[in-house]
Amino acid sequence: MRKVIGIGETILDILFKNNQPTVAVPGGSVFNGLVSLGRAGANVTFISEVGGDRVGDIILNFMKDNGISTDCVVVYPERKSPISLAFLNEKNDAEYSFYKDYPNLRLDVDMPEVTSEDIVMFGSFYAITPQLRDKVRELLDKARKVGAIIYYDVNFRSTHAHEAIKLMPTILENFEYADIVRGSTEDFGNMFGMTDADKVYQHKVGFYCPRFICTNGGDGLCLRTKTVKKDYPVEPLQTVSTIGAGDNFNAGLVFGLLKNRIRKADLDELTEADWDKIVASGMSFSREVCASLDNYISKEFAASL
Repeated sequence: MRKVIGIGETILDILFKNNQPTVAVPGGSVFNGLVSLGRAGANVTFISEVGGDRVGDIILNFMKDNGISTDCVVVYPERKSPISLAFLNEKNDAEYSFYKDYPNLRLDVDMPEVTSEDIVMFGSFYAITPQLRDKVRELLDKARKVGAIIYYDVNFRSTHAHEAIKLMPTILENFEYADIVRGSTEDFGNMFGMTDADKVYQHKVGFYCPRFICTNGGDGLCLRTKTVKKDYPVEPLQTVSTIGAGDNFNAGLVFGLLKNRIRKADLDELTEADWDKIVASGMSFSREVCASLDNYISKEFAASL
């Protein structure tokens, strides 16, 4: 059976609305997408780290309950699991504060087996953190060697914009590893100081990775490949929370690759009609998540797939 292997951060998201705590749910950019894929029936493995505390126990149990293997999750007995405070504004978009307590030596774990049938997902600041670079590169090298699909979500927040120049060699290396790069106009504005998707593709991404998706919230998204150039509108939606919208677009797109039995060797041959089905899957997952306070698709939605 094909596997989806993700590497990234686990965190407990505490959501605030009108400055009052509303709900606390396990989260993390890659994590959110993997939970949705696990609920959708995919074979999912996550490479991550938690503290040896009650929050860590909550996250590990949640992973197991949602079909995600915890074999590659490191537990730090003397450390606390990371927590984020997510404050929803009037548009139900989130502003974050993060609290972390990591040791100097991180992610001391054996990487799982990767085959040509698999899809590897990585992204966010976790994918460019200097302390973790060797472990991230180890996974990406294994995936590239066997011909697995590598999916990269840049997810580059404004809090790191001042570090963009310093981190650029690692970002470009990630583009080169990736078979599909996805980011938002906000991400690329923070990263490159430009938000025009065509300029980002032509001048920053396309040389390294030929398949590029740029999302722009309620204003739709664009797809750029060597053979397909298409913009997709987004249906108007009354959102409850946009937390996890991009993460679940990633999950839905990967689910579309799995459902349509697409391997790395097939990517260059995908037609516009093929991409329409794949992108529609991503948009459906994202839309589902925006309709609730959860960071992932509901089990009811997953059962309908």
